[in-house]
Amino acid sequence: MIRYGILGFGHHAAKRLMKGFREAKDSKPVGLWRRDATKAVEDARKYSIPHIFETPEDLCASREIDSVFVVSPDALHLPHVKLAAKHGKAVLCEKPLGMNASEVEEMVAASETAGVRFGVAQNMRYNRSLELMRKWIAEGRIGKPVLAHAEFAYSAAGSPRTWIYDPSLACGGPIGDVGIHCIDGLRFVLGTDVTAVSTLAHGDAASGKVESYAVMGLDLASGAMATVTTTTRAEYRTVVEVTGETGTILCENGLTVDFPVDVVFRRGADVIASETVSNEDAYSLMLDGFSAWVEGKGMYLAPASDALHNQRVLDAAYTSWRDGMRQVIS
Repeated sequence: MIRYGILGFGHHAAKRLMKGFREAKDSKPVGLWRRDATKAVEDARKYSIPHIFETPEDLCASREIDSVFVVSPDALHLPHVKLAAKHGKAVLCEKPLGMNASEVEEMVAASETAGVRFGVAQNMRYNRSLELMRKWIAEGRIGKPVLAHAEFAYSAAGSPRTWIYDPSLACGGPIGDVGIHCIDGLRFVLGTDVTAVSTLAHGDAASGKVESYAVMGLDLASGAMATVTTTTRAEYRTVVEVTGETGTILCENGLTVDFPVDVVFRRGADVIASETVSNEDAYSLMLDGFSAWVEGKGMYLAPASDALHNQRVLDAAYTSWRDGMRQVIS
């Protein structure tokens, strides 16, 4: 059993992670720290977490903690990951890993120097919808993939994550917040990397200096091309679609974990296969996948060394938005 300490316990931890921990078999939350000490006491009581720590240093140094789960705002990931690594603790960190690729490179170097496992919480790599799409594509059902698309839309109005439009704390708007899931999901199902990015984006009065909706065009190393669309100004919707030379796989709500979704394989107007799956256990699978990796029992699907590529894509996407030019990723 891997004992986790949560740095930055907040809305995401309460809404998603606690359910994942309840259903996990080899992962247990035993400690937390959050910036608001009063709320930390309330959370510990509500979720039966035995240890409350006054500082991140205290949590990372504790013998009661085997692994640190960094769930703090993006700008705090670098110091928190380095602190955990310094104390010899395995680290699972929320996405995006950092404010830029240089920070992630520093985190990866710190974890390698300390000899600790370091993963990113890309829970959607454990979504059964993406797993099935990846399998069907690998089987050659749609031939060679040529086009792909992923979308993540939600409304941020009234969000309890009050820091998401603060550029001093957030990597960006929806590109960094949920567009990262789209980018990583496409990379995962297609088994490829991104070689270039072109971005169109707009902000508004509420989003301030960060974007509120965006479209990204991606060149892929496989030769396929992809688009990612994302916004914080629409009703919730996620979709993942891949078109190959001989067919298409479409999954409406492909990134959701709240209800069953249909993965549909088509050739023209004909439905060749359709399968309903649930992503409800993605968080528990992610937690136990990381715990097994820490225990030397398997390979975690989202190591930080791989997530560094995602951060470079984010950097290129934001540079493209600012400069209005296609950005090549080296």
